[in-house]
This record gives sequence, C-alpha cells and structure tokens, in this order.
Amino acid sequence: MTITVAGNKKEVAEGLTVAQLIIDEDVETPEYVTVSVNDEFLASGTFEETVLKDGDVVEFLYFMGGGQ
Repeated sequence: MTITVAGNKKEVAEGLTVAQLIIDEDVETPEYVTVSVNDEFLASGTFEETVLKDGDVVEFLYFMGGGQ
C-alpha cells in the first residue's frame, strides 16, 4: 500500500502500525514526537493499535520550548 510520510510517498506493508512506522523511519526521540494522520493528532498511547491505511498522510511533529 502507499502512504505519504512527511511529504514523501512510500510503499509499506499492509497492517503497518504507527509505532512500527516510527521505528522504520528512525524517528529521533520518539518519546517526544507527536503524530498526525490525515491532519488528526493521535494520542501517544494509541500508536501501537493505530493501523495505517492506503492513502494515509502521516506527519511527525516536534514541539520545542524556548524563548524568554
């Protein structure tokens, strides 16, 4: 099946979970990543059970603190 990850189309296996995609994409500091699928944010506790579907659009987001 085909999904889009960070703007790039990728062929992945059926039944791929968000948790496995995070591993496959070698996401840095996965404990701090926020994931959206089709513009909907996922709760971090649902990554293991969220199965991606053909045509899904996945983005990895990192919120950074800072400022004064």
